Amino acid sequence: MSPALRWAADGAEAYVPDGAPLDIALGRTTHLGIGAHPDDLEIMACHGILECYRKSDRWFTGVTVANGGGSPRIGAFRDKTDAEMIAIRKTEQKSAALLGEYSAALLLNHPSSSVKDASHAGVAADLDAILAATSPEVVYTHNLADKHDTHVAVALRVLAAVRRMPENARPRRLLGCEVWRDLDWLDDADKVRMPVDREGTLASDLVAIFQSQIAGGKPYDRATVGRRLANATFFESHAIDGSTAVVWGMDLTPLVVDDTKDPSAFLAEHIDRFSTDVKSRIAKMG
Repeated sequence: MSPALRWAADGAEAYVPDGAPLDIALGRTTHLGIGAHPDDLEIMACHGILECYRKSDRWFTGVTVANGGGSPRIGAFRDKTDAEMIAIRKTEQKSAALLGEYSAALLLNHPSSSVKDASHAGVAADLDAILAATSPEVVYTHNLADKHDTHVAVALRVLAAVRRMPENARPRRLLGCEVWRDLDWLDDADKVRMPVDREGTLASDLVAIFQSQIAGGKPYDRATVGRRLANATFFESHAIDGSTAVVWGMDLTPLVVDDTKDPSAFLAEHIDRFSTDVKSRIAKMG
């Protein structure tokens, strides 16, 4: 661990797959993914991983904020304690970082209760330190309409941390991505289209690493592939598919440019545009 970085939670880890010093690994980062749990990055931030894969001038660093100890489990994982699940999921996240050739994987090991506490100083301090050390061009996190409380909490903590950065150091783009609620409902003009069909089977192989979830009762590998295919195929009814797999994103950059804008009001604008589109089509066809 770099002497300049001290994580707030016990058991936090930094892993650099190619063995570079941590400060070098963080300093070369161009694309930063910040997710709640192990496997969230591989589901939602796959575009950033693929953008950087085997590129000498682009590097993806993944941050997992929560420890994931409360995940559901059956079969071989039925009798695992929360502490055992945390250790297993850390190992899986490191394996994904190795396969995807991440610049670094940072496992902050906060309990979900800390992440969901907007006043928790440790979560804020970790995110501030990471953003300062990486100065990324693009940040991927959860979208504000996700239905998982911890995911929405992470998105809000990330937004707050980015807003605390000096304006000239903030990322050029902040993207909220799909996990627990897809973004197909967004008005087409609001969708950020992220093709993830490059590099052969890497995108699906990354999700398949997390057997503690898949064999434990949640087949995220199949569900993720299915969603991406559906996004690509059902986007445009009168044109052939431009990609075989697509992740939708919500552009949160306006909340960075105008840091006085309320996230709830921002999301309400997106929902209103969806509502208007549905109502106008019914009126037109009626």
